[in-house]
This record gives sequence, structure tokens and C-alpha cells, in this order.
Amino acid sequence: MSKLFWLNDGQWDAIAPHLAMKHTGPRRVDDRRVISGIIHVLQSGCRWRDCPKEYGPYTTVYNRFNRWSRRGLWQRLFAALAASGAAPEGVAIDSSYIKAHRSAHGGKGGKAQAIGPSRGGQTTKVHALTDRVGRPYVFVLTPGNVADITVAPWLITAMPAGREAIGDKAYDANGLRALLKRRGTTAVIPSKSSRKVPLPFDAETYKQRNVIERMFCRLKDFRRIATRYDKLAQNYLAALCLVATLCYWIN
Repeated sequence: MSKLFWLNDGQWDAIAPHLAMKHTGPRRVDDRRVISGIIHVLQSGCRWRDCPKEYGPYTTVYNRFNRWSRRGLWQRLFAALAASGAAPEGVAIDSSYIKAHRSAHGGKGGKAQAIGPSRGGQTTKVHALTDRVGRPYVFVLTPGNVADITVAPWLITAMPAGREAIGDKAYDANGLRALLKRRGTTAVIPSKSSRKVPLPFDAETYKQRNVIERMFCRLKDFRRIATRYDKLAQNYLAALCLVATLCYWIN
């Protein structure tokens, strides 16, 4: 059996104020224990039914995760803690493919569940925005065949205007550059080979783009982030937000 995960006091103190603490009815498994169990499942990649009994009945662990996901609790927790400090001066944007396990297929709504064909098979694409040290602020899920540039304006406008925005060649589009210019943000984006006259960019600043790549790698240390097993996009996004909160905002 993999090593059990338990929230420490500091982590729990950061999470607890964001939970609805008033409960009625029969005594229930306490939230700290259940959330520790949820994180264990996300980290180990085990099935919910294989969640160790130390966390309480596996049905309780799964049902509470699912119910809170449906209510948007994990997303609000992530957003609140990420917004608790000053807005970043510079940002990086990128995306990463997530392989969809066969158990992830069949969710109601089809394309609304953010699974689509790509060179890697059936995948979900996670689009993200981080600050210049790699802390994530925004996540968007799409099917794997959605182009990065399609989502980029949403990522950029979800945050206050910063000094610089770093992205790879996939973000070299006149529309995005114009949006950044209107916001007073410098585009640190290399030109595509198809551009007749390459546009200048700060190559030294561009080297910092690897912070967002490292962020994706860190999140994928959690096996249920590296591979998508959830039928519902809202559940996968909830797991992503919870893991990002744990890794970057309460440690």
C-alpha cells in the first residue's frame, strides 16, 4: 500500500475557512480526514473503492469530492487563495495534453466534457496561466484538438494586466498581440516561421517560460492529474484545482 497522505495543521488552517462547517443529521467523517483521503486518491492514482479505510468509507470520500466538485468548492478555494496576494507583474501561458483513460469516456454532454482527438489519442487539453515563478492562477479545459490561441484571450483577460506575457510560437497571432498591446502588456512571443518579417522579442525573458512547464510536471506527479479517469470535466478540473492549491498555495 502506498504511503498515506495527511493534511498538516498549516494546510488545514488554510482550507478550513473556505468550507461550510455547519452540518445537520448523523455524525459524519470529519472533513480534514476526508480531504486527506481525496488527495491520497489523486496522488496514488488508485480507484476510489480502493481508498484506504483510514480515511473513512470510500463512498464517503468519493461522494464528498463529487458533491463539492458539483458545487464548485475546489475551484473557489483555488481562486480565493491564488487571489490572496498581489497580482503578478508578468505571466506565462501554455497548455498540456492529458491522456483520457477509457473510463473517462461516456460522460453526458459529449464535447462539453472536454475530451477530443489529438496526436496522442483521445485527450483533454489543460490551458494554464502562471506567474513568473510558476504559480498557477487560471486553468481552462478543452478537448485535445482545440488550438492554444483559441483560449489565450480568455486566459489573459482573466487576470489584471501585467508587464509581460510569455508564450511559445503557438501564441503568435496578430489578434493576441493587439489585445496585449491594448492592455499595456509586452508580448514575449517568438514569431512563427510563416511570418514574413519576424517580430522582435526579449529572448532572455523568454527563457523563463520553463516555469510553466515545470508547473505541469509537478501537478502530473499526481497520477489522477497525469491521466484523466473522470467522466465529468468538472470533476477533473476540481481535482486539478485542489492539487494546484496543495502544491502552490498552501505549502
